[in-house]
Amino acid sequence: MKVITFLNEKGGVGKTTLATHLAAGLARAGRRVVLLDADPQGHATLSLGVEKAPGLYDLLVRDARFQDVLCPADPTRFCLPDEDPQGALHLIPSNIETRSIPIQISDAFVVADRIQELRDLFDLVVVDTPPTPSMLHGSIYLATDALIYPTKCEYLSFDGLSESLTHREMMAATRERWGMPPLQVLAIIPTMFRPNTLVHTENLHQLRERFGEKVWPPIALRTIWAEASTVGQLIFRFAPSSPAAADAESLVSRMQHWLAEPPA
Repeated sequence: MKVITFLNEKGGVGKTTLATHLAAGLARAGRRVVLLDADPQGHATLSLGVEKAPGLYDLLVRDARFQDVLCPADPTRFCLPDEDPQGALHLIPSNIETRSIPIQISDAFVVADRIQELRDLFDLVVVDTPPTPSMLHGSIYLATDALIYPTKCEYLSFDGLSESLTHREMMAATRERWGMPPLQVLAIIPTMFRPNTLVHTENLHQLRERFGEKVWPPIALRTIWAEASTVGQLIFRFAPSSPAAADAESLVSRMQHWLAEPPA
């Protein structure tokens, strides 16, 4: 089982959209996936048609059982009308109580320890995080195998990306001290990209110069993402033949390839 975390210490860069679509797309393709909503806004929770709830808080603070907090996702949110997912998608929901987790936990390995209880049941855990760093972020770092950084090709998003990468380096020493493998940067994904603007094309060039192949193809700014969200569907269901759906499928395909790679 692998744990993939979406991070950027800048809000509004598409973390939730990418996390939900990656989790759902992999479930459609046959993977057994848990989407862990670690953001008090609970938008990943709402995106899958689940009411906000203190699932993560109950799990980490109240020591709840997984069977009491795992919510099966409704396939009609992300599958075609005549399609059943080949795998399975479950959600650990969030609500405003998630905000208080950092002051309620004292064990930095609490997320890792709880997630490991799922290792024989699921193939992948996808974590959606809030932008503000906290003790919860530190615990997620220790539970994670690889990070994906969504970013706009804009100054403030780059600043959030830089802060996130700095905190990753800080946690690297902790992981090394505990004999853990390095925390991999799997991808940096430019989001809401406008190819006809000089600022976005120049900033994308800078990203690629610095990070090389870690920079995955940009996901274009399209209003259809918001339209799908408005009616409570993911893009796979709402507009399966659209360029936006093709972008989402490409993300899923790249992740499938990474999951299939033999361990280093």
